Amino acid sequence: MAVIPETDAVNRANATILIVDDDASIRFALSDALRSWDHEPLAAGSIAEAESLLRDESPAVVLLDIDLPDGSGLGLLEKIKADSFDTIVIMITGNVGMPNVLSAFRAGAHDFVGKPVKLEELRLTIKNALETRELRREVRRSRQERSRAFTFEQILGDSPAMRYAVDLAKKVADSDVASILLQGETGTGKDLFARAIHFASYRANSPYLAINCAALPATLIESELFGYEKGAFTDAKQTKEGLFEQAQGGTIFLDEIGEMELSLQAKLLRVLEEGRFRRVGGLKDLPLDVRIIAASNLDLKAAGEQGRFRLDLYFRLSVIQVDIPPLRDRADDVLQLAQHYIDRANTKRRERKLKGLSKEAANIFRTYRWPGNVRELRNVIERASILEEGPTVTLAHLPQDMLHDASLPAGGLNIVLPREGIAIEEVENELCRQAFERTGHNLSRAARLLNVTRDQLRYRLRKIEDLRAAKAGSNGE
Repeated sequence: MAVIPETDAVNRANATILIVDDDASIRFALSDALRSWDHEPLAAGSIAEAESLLRDESPAVVLLDIDLPDGSGLGLLEKIKADSFDTIVIMITGNVGMPNVLSAFRAGAHDFVGKPVKLEELRLTIKNALETRELRREVRRSRQERSRAFTFEQILGDSPAMRYAVDLAKKVADSDVASILLQGETGTGKDLFARAIHFASYRANSPYLAINCAALPATLIESELFGYEKGAFTDAKQTKEGLFEQAQGGTIFLDEIGEMELSLQAKLLRVLEEGRFRRVGGLKDLPLDVRIIAASNLDLKAAGEQGRFRLDLYFRLSVIQVDIPPLRDRADDVLQLAQHYIDRANTKRRERKLKGLSKEAANIFRTYRWPGNVRELRNVIERASILEEGPTVTLAHLPQDMLHDASLPAGGLNIVLPREGIAIEEVENELCRQAFERTGHNLSRAARLLNVTRDQLRYRLRKIEDLRAAKAGSNGE
């Protein structure tokens, strides 16, 4: 057998390749060829020798004969596939009858090469096997990265309401419940909860697919979910699998399910009840093996009582219902979330890094009602990270409606006289300091906020500095 030189980048990876064949001349010739292709050959003449090498080494590819002196190579193939996700098996045999080929492929063989071996054919087969192995590894790494990105640890907050929601979602993820309902206002993190549930479940290695029921008309949602047969409608040029087929074994996230039309709700209910579905225009029922996570910013039970949502579908979906609290009910979590998004924003800032919120900004963050919830908070921090030039997020670059709503409650100014009393000069000094910070240390704008002249404000600020210096001196600083 002639040796063919190899220059392909994939085959210069020095892959370890195990040859399992009872013919010593074949083992020698294949080993010689593999070395010329920059691979590291291992050789075994029996199943027992091969098993010993497999225990001690981690071959990327196994070239496996079927007829071996101590058993069938098909049995060893099954053992390799059961024990090693990464190892690719190529069958090499003179017995290429249909039963052997079918049995080998059913057991997980990557390909079949007949004897006498043609080196060019084998070289290309090994090249494809190594590419397949690398692709599998990339897919696995991608899934691991996705699973790390969407874990319950990514859901921040220690408030009792959030801890209860997370603990309930964790229990649901571990269960085999087929349908889950997430309810919460816009921006509370329903999609993050759904992904965390999926990646914490036994379905984590299967697809996670999402569809926004408010973004598509009913006819498109139906074909997206169920798929359609060729010729089912004018533009159906070929059969298309829907999400229910593509996500088999995994999870489908139905976001904003409260916007789904009643007619489609009835079809979805029937699918959930029967565990089977049919493509649009199809005549055959297909089995359903997916977990449905539905989400809505509406109170679906109330919507059902008003006739805007099917109550029977609500009860079917809400076997387990997780209510995600709004940010206004999680005041203790606001500063933790703000610091998280500041740290994230800092990864994009090349030079100036933000340390955190100023005292005044922190007070605003705690008292603001956050109608847009966590999404709004994230956007506020992103805006400030772009505009701020100092080390902290100040009032100067917070949205005006946020400042107004947080600082002016319905009763008027948010000023409370301490029980022990306070010197009026301290109140004036604090208001001057807040105005100066809110305007980004702009003296003219700060003076306008306080309805004083620039000189009056400058005089008061100088008094504040003199007082601070005097206190520092008396303390020996």
